Amino acid sequence: MDSGRDLPLISISVPVLNEADNLDALYARLARLAETMVNRCRLEFLFTDNHSTDSTWEKLAQLANSDPRVRAIRFSKNVGFQRSILANYMHARGDAVMQIDADLQDPPELLEKFFALWKEGYHVVYGVREKRPEGPLINAFRKVGYWVMDKLSDHPIPRDAGDFRLVDRKVIDALQRYKSSNPYLRGLIAGMGFRQIGVPYERAARVAGSSKFGVGQLIRLGLVGVFNHSVLPLRLATYGGLFLLGLSALGAIYYIFLRAFHPELPRGLASIHILVLFGIGFQSLLLGILGEYLLRIYLILRAEPVAIAEDTLNLEPADIKL
Repeated sequence: MDSGRDLPLISISVPVLNEADNLDALYARLARLAETMVNRCRLEFLFTDNHSTDSTWEKLAQLANSDPRVRAIRFSKNVGFQRSILANYMHARGDAVMQIDADLQDPPELLEKFFALWKEGYHVVYGVREKRPEGPLINAFRKVGYWVMDKLSDHPIPRDAGDFRLVDRKVIDALQRYKSSNPYLRGLIAGMGFRQIGVPYERAARVAGSSKFGVGQLIRLGLVGVFNHSVLPLRLATYGGLFLLGLSALGAIYYIFLRAFHPELPRGLASIHILVLFGIGFQSLLLGILGEYLLRIYLILRAEPVAIAEDTLNLEPADIKL
């Protein structure tokens, strides 16, 4: 490590939750990657443990004892995937940071290509999933979700791209100035600008364990992405209200002319009930949209920490920035 101090330092950011069965295989590939790139850069491996309930933390302690490049933070509770990544970014020391999942579905060896593009001047290099080992229904669901978020967002969000990326120190420093306790990082980083480029790759099957991201988590993450990076729902509420107001005015005019030419028609009690129920439902929808944005304002004003550290490995107390 001391012989290459002039080489850039790359932090490998790994959020983990109950990944004890994957850590040995992951560390072996990261160690081989460090040997492959020994003449180009130095590596550190920074883990954030989202309060795992298996032996993940014990395995990390073993790795940290034998390799000073391994650093880790254990949270006092599960704070969610996106906040775990953000906390990892906050503690990375590298000139650039590559985020990767512990399940080895994203190949750490792609760092070589990411690193080459970073050296060419790109500030963000992200992986684009050309193929993923999942069923056709979940793949179609994801594609539709990516398309909707991209279309609704106030700025373009790369499609078929997750959190497998390398970001420059400038991006990390800018990211830490944003005050959001419920971030959507891929949208946040995409909206910053900087020079960004995608690298296509095929995602592998999970090596061990089970996925922590089901359909429910995907939907919640998608809603966070929409409400954090788009004001279109608020505008749709305004446009919807104007549309219904105009429709009501036309209906009133039509009713006046109808009664004028057909006074014998009975009063429409059923239609009034339908209109009242529709109006209540639509107003509830608008209040729900407003509530989502007010909730985000409240969370920002509450200014709660990204996470609380319960324990650390190869980090000094002064280095904790949560």
